[in-house]
Amino acid sequence: MKAVNPANGILLKEYSEYSPRQVVQIIDKTHQAYLSWRDKSFAERQSLMHRAANVLRQNKEEYARLMSSEMGKIIKESRAEIEKCAWVCDYYADQAESFLQDELVETDAGKSFVTFNPIGAVLAVMPWNFPFWQVFRFAAPALMAGNVGLLKHASNVPGCALAIEDVFKQAGFPEHVFHTLMIPSTQVEAVIRHPQVAAVTLTGSEPAGAFVASVAASEIKKAVLELGGSDPFIVLEDADIPACVLTASQARMINAGQSCIAAKRFIVVESRVAEFEAQQAAIMGALKVGDPLLEETQVGPLARPDLVDELDAQVQQSIQAGAKVITGGHKLEGPGSFYAPTVLSDVREGMAVYSEETFGPVSAIIPVKDAEEAIAVANASEFGLGGSVWTRDVKRGEAIARRIESGAVFVNGMTKSDPRLPFGGVKKSGFGRELSHYGIKEFVNIKSIWIS
Repeated sequence: MKAVNPANGILLKEYSEYSPRQVVQIIDKTHQAYLSWRDKSFAERQSLMHRAANVLRQNKEEYARLMSSEMGKIIKESRAEIEKCAWVCDYYADQAESFLQDELVETDAGKSFVTFNPIGAVLAVMPWNFPFWQVFRFAAPALMAGNVGLLKHASNVPGCALAIEDVFKQAGFPEHVFHTLMIPSTQVEAVIRHPQVAAVTLTGSEPAGAFVASVAASEIKKAVLELGGSDPFIVLEDADIPACVLTASQARMINAGQSCIAAKRFIVVESRVAEFEAQQAAIMGALKVGDPLLEETQVGPLARPDLVDELDAQVQQSIQAGAKVITGGHKLEGPGSFYAPTVLSDVREGMAVYSEETFGPVSAIIPVKDAEEAIAVANASEFGLGGSVWTRDVKRGEAIARRIESGAVFVNGMTKSDPRLPFGGVKKSGFGRELSHYGIKEFVNIKSIWIS
């Protein structure tokens, strides 16, 4: 495995992959660790998870620089990601016991209740775009529930993968409760099929999700999938355009646009299109693109050269089909995997940026007649992860939010994940939920106990 700096193409470090034999040995050790970890009290787990949060905060700069170097996230966002990981550790450390306490149910029994028990080793197949956050939002609830974790991380962030394993070691977790597997994607199927792996969670592409889900289903094992998104950002005629555009640009450009829940389709009523596109182009066209380790940089590189090529192909196809370039619309010259912040207007059905997920700094502005057409366009997508609605009429915004087919809708706010709220999608954006009390209950045995 190789870690390559996407800002300059320079090799950072090479890592050895684990052999299939090593992987089996690790799984066996992890299962043995589970047999004792599941019996630990919530108080014992809580103390260790709080320590993990402290380790993250104490080493924030080191982890942030590692993240920025391996996948190109700007350093300010990397620091914020580490803080968010610490937050989710503290959140589940404090909330897990109440989330998983027995639930009494009135029946004809002398006593009946529902209890929530751990199930074993959970395999996490994770992506590179949020290399720490994606892992901790799985690991914190899974470990607090009494499960153990196996991580198969993206191959371009091997340093992050090993650093995460080390966080738990530094925090004092029992040996083998959390393990990183340095393996290629070709070994994932064998890990899922291992009898001591109880379930799998994946964040990634739709093809990867379909494959993992099919393997898990053939083994009758639980799976949770968080896949792609093409989030609608609906702007109604009464929206506060300056405030709306400022958030729209932030929502599109986070992580250089490489986010499943980044706003991607800007569905704007015709009477406000000219105002919206001019203001967004002014903001995005002025962003400073460059080395993600420099404090003044606002947009870093895409994570790999092939992602630049894929994004540019989507943009060029859309331009040829009639989309108008307001700003950007091209690769940036020089070393590194950079793409110009781009605003495309007059986007219509049949264009790549209208229907496909664009993983990079590209905004697609879609004009619509009114709110009804906006809802129809928002829902005319194979994805359903997040979305937002912008209007001064909050009640109207809520009513529209209820009609959007997605896992989350924000009214007058930027779509984001929050440990207190469930996170996940519908349609080809996946199934199952992470975070909140819903997330911690995905990988437990929800067991009924009836006593005469």
